[in-house]
Amino acid sequence: MPRQNQRKSSTVTTDKTSSLFVKKVHAVVKRIPLGKTMTYKDVAVKAGFPNAFRAVGSLMAKNFAQEIPCHRVIKSDGTMGNYNRGGIEKKKQLLAYEQKLAAKHKQ
Repeated sequence: MPRQNQRKSSTVTTDKTSSLFVKKVHAVVKRIPLGKTMTYKDVAVKAGFPNAFRAVGSLMAKNFAQEIPCHRVIKSDGTMGNYNRGGIEKKKQLLAYEQKLAAKHKQ
């Protein structure tokens, strides 16, 4: 049976890893250019957690911070995945709008 201080140490490590994961994923997602997308798997790989694509999806599903463009993260099969700020149709609309903006800025 683990000692109490061992359990706390384990919890602290998990919390630190979790916090690091969140920070790294958010940093990657913030850098997705306007009009572009990345898959949950690509985000996980870039963040340094290549097997955590489902965790990336869960994190994006809980994201309400406006500065994290979670709508730019899609499934590996090219489908949208869900969007917690208005559903899949809203996600499609946002991406289409951003693609138009990005095209205008290129001209």
